[in-house]
Formats: sequence, C-alpha cells, structure tokens
Amino acid sequence: MTFTLPELPYAYDALGDFMSAETLEYHHDKHHQAYVTNGNNLLEGSGIETETLENIVKLSHGKNAGLFNNAAQHYNHNHFWKWMKPNGGGNLPGNLLEKVNSELGGLEKFRSDFINAGLTQFGSGWAWLALKNGKLEIIKTPNGENPLIHNATPLLGVDVWEHSYYIDYRNARPKYLEVFFDNLVNWEYVTELLEAAK
Repeated sequence: MTFTLPELPYAYDALGDFMSAETLEYHHDKHHQAYVTNGNNLLEGSGIETETLENIVKLSHGKNAGLFNNAAQHYNHNHFWKWMKPNGGGNLPGNLLEKVNSELGGLEKFRSDFINAGLTQFGSGWAWLALKNGKLEIIKTPNGENPLIHNATPLLGVDVWEHSYYIDYRNARPKYLEVFFDNLVNWEYVTELLEAAK
C-alpha cells in the first residue's frame, strides 16, 4: 500500500484554545506528512509493500526500524486526528462506560491512570487505552510504538511528543493531557473501535 496523508476531519481552528490551528498545521501538515513521505520511501523494496498498514507496522517491528517508526507513526496519527473532535470529552457512551467501570475501576480512575501514563512516559511516546484479550488496559509506549506490537488493539491514544503540545502548553504536559481527556476526546470513535475489535 502507499501511505497518504489524510485530511483533518475538522477545520484547523475547530479545536479552539484546546489545540490551536498553528499546532494542527505543524503537526498534521509537517510532522505527519514527513512520516508519510519517509514511510513510502522506506517501503520501496521492503518486500511488504502490498500489506495493510497494520501488518506493515507488525512485520517491520524489530526488523526494519526506519520503516517501523514511520509506519507506526502514520498509523498512530491516522487515528489521533479522529480521536479528537470539536466539543469533545464529556460523557462516555453507555457500553464503553460499563466496560470502564467493570475493568478500569470507574471513570475517575480511568482518567487519572490514563493521564498518569502520558505524564510518566519519559521523553517522546504515547499513552493508550487498548483492548487485549477482551479486556481494557492502559499502557504507554516510547516513540512511535503502539499496542499493535503488544497483541492489543488501540482504542484511544494521546501523543506526548512535544510537537503535539509545545506551541499551546509549552512544557506543561499535565495540562495538555487533562485538556485532551476532558475537552477533546471523541468517545464515539473510541466506541466504534471497541465494537469493531470485539
């Protein structure tokens, strides 16, 4: 497959003060575009050109670091834009909330543990809500790694590379993570992924 940069599912200024147009322009148009360009270059001659993006991520892990890094970041960002929406956050859909209550100790504990995963990821990386063996779990990964390589399905991810928040929040990663969870998350998309993974 050929990697292509997806359109943002909303206008650059649609997330308001929570994530600025400047951040989205740099993050989407520059950083994500670089993963697409570099990924396509590294995909040539790799022997896995015809695989799906998910399989390219899995098959390149531990074997082709350059391809893996760019393919994984392309995968992560394809979802990251959809994991946010204008007027996001708020109440979780019932089926997701039930699972959060039974498997993660309730919404407040989920919120606290998810934010803490992002906060304690040293350097660049991601914090995740993932489904593994039918159960929800919160994990963190360095750099471009994601739950796919841990035999899990990503349901929600937050990018804690500095380029995702530094323009708006400077070094205040905790504030960025709180705002992401409370004001940006598209819980309907998270639920769609959960239902598809079951």
